[in-house]
Amino acid sequence: MVPSREPPPHLLRVQRTQSARRHLRGIRLVLNVFLALALLYTVTLTKQLLIPLVLASFIGLALNPLVARCRHLGIPRWLSASVLMIGLIASIGAGIGMLAQPAAEWVHQAPTAIRNFVPKLRNVIQPLEAANRATQGLTGTSRVQGSVQPPPLSFTVWDVLATTPKVLAGVLTVILLVFFFLVYGDLLLRRLVEASPSFGYKRHAVHVVRGIQYEVSRYILTATLINFGLGAVTAGMLWLYHMPDPLLWGTVAMLANFIPYVGAISTTAVLAIVGLLNFNQAGEALLPALTFAGITAFEGNLVTPLIQGHRMRLSPIAILLWLLIWGWLWGIPGALLAVPMLTSAKLVTERVRGWRWFARMVQR
Repeated sequence: MVPSREPPPHLLRVQRTQSARRHLRGIRLVLNVFLALALLYTVTLTKQLLIPLVLASFIGLALNPLVARCRHLGIPRWLSASVLMIGLIASIGAGIGMLAQPAAEWVHQAPTAIRNFVPKLRNVIQPLEAANRATQGLTGTSRVQGSVQPPPLSFTVWDVLATTPKVLAGVLTVILLVFFFLVYGDLLLRRLVEASPSFGYKRHAVHVVRGIQYEVSRYILTATLINFGLGAVTAGMLWLYHMPDPLLWGTVAMLANFIPYVGAISTTAVLAIVGLLNFNQAGEALLPALTFAGITAFEGNLVTPLIQGHRMRLSPIAILLWLLIWGWLWGIPGALLAVPMLTSAKLVTERVRGWRWFARMVQR
């Protein structure tokens, strides 16, 4: 018999070290999964606090270059921030005042509009129904058709009064946060720099924070202007086609365009329904929706990439996954804020060591 030979001691130490590293990687993976689940739960639990904070941060970043420019001209930050906030509140209030009545009329007339929409939709899809009946005749199957009445949509004054305090509290919170971000933003940056241990770290912190602030501000402001232009072009197109309330649907197109793909598809479907409600001919009714689809295709494939540049372009898969996650966590506000948050996260991780892999993953 040949006696068994044990491996040398240094090989045993290497094997034990490798085994310990594998166990540590497994433990780290499990801890990271639990940390991600805890973060998701915390984000969902505190959404009433985080949604106004995130929205105010984006608005403050978009307006901060204007306040900084006024500061270079010798105007105090509190004065320029106050003027900007008053102008922003007045503009939004005037827009809501113009659009509140037509929006309320559409909501009030929704049940009647749905009942009128069904016969017109039947005329549009009549060829498909004829083909379906021919197929059923060949296969010998039959189907009993019945009219299904949609449930009535109704709300009372008490419903409005119950939701008004919450809406006003949220709006006031966002306004105050934006104002304080604009006034004390540089002070927060100085406090961050002072917390750095050495001059090299301070200089690096200033460079990183300034770069992130500039890139995020530029993206948010540019995206807002592009969406505003899309809404204005849509309103003008609808006015030329004699569609009712073109300003209302232009505003809907502007807000929905903050949600890539889903917003354009939803607005196209809404315009198709409104066209079918107001025109008798199918071609005339669907022309506004088809025109809007062409406008969004031009904007998404030519205008936005040309203005934003290649660095701002995101992977469609990353956008859809991000929309699903934040729409699931925060609902409609999460879907509206998802792409700005993803773009901001990409711009931040490009400048932070150890996180550049995230920027490469989400970039197109």
